[in-house]
Amino acid sequence: MRLSGNGLMVERGERAIFSGLNFGAAAGELVALTGPNGAGKTTLLRLIAGLIRPQAGTVDLEGGDEDRTIGQQAHMIGHQHGIKPALTVEENLRFWKDFLGGETVQGGLEGLGLEALRDFPAGVLSAGQRRRLSLARLLVAQRPIWLLDEPTTGLDQRSLGLLSEHMRGHLQEGGIIIAATHGALGLKPTAVIALGEAA
Repeated sequence: MRLSGNGLMVERGERAIFSGLNFGAAAGELVALTGPNGAGKTTLLRLIAGLIRPQAGTVDLEGGDEDRTIGQQAHMIGHQHGIKPALTVEENLRFWKDFLGGETVQGGLEGLGLEALRDFPAGVLSAGQRRRLSLARLLVAQRPIWLLDEPTTGLDQRSLGLLSEHMRGHLQEGGIIIAATHGALGLKPTAVIALGEAA
């Protein structure tokens, strides 16, 4: 499997956020997106996920499921946690399992240390706990491509270690990870896309 971007340009208003952008990520590779706020890291992740369209260029996937879009083969974990505050931790994961066609809720609970919180309403969780709940979606339903936007925000060292372990396992199984980050991911990236200065 290989994910690639070719000649990508995205404009906001009359300003190009980035242009002529090329990248490639093969199975088992972690690509880090770096750059200041406003440089286009989140925009690029959203573009890959199919949530926005570029003004120029293409994103292509070789070796994936030809009957599904790139977005349908990817998990996009952004700044918004995508959780329902009135539902418990377990109910949130069950919702995502059913919606995404996953197989396990327990894997998400155990994988990011959420067992003791399973019956807590998501609305009472701390920022770090909400982040772990959001990331647990990665383990509830399998997707070959992980698009992560500042995934370590709010995580303590133990939680960062758990995330790094799952990222390592995903790469070893032939997955692809593209992560926007200002800090350490706990794994050495295979490649870095350094986006330009913010306006």
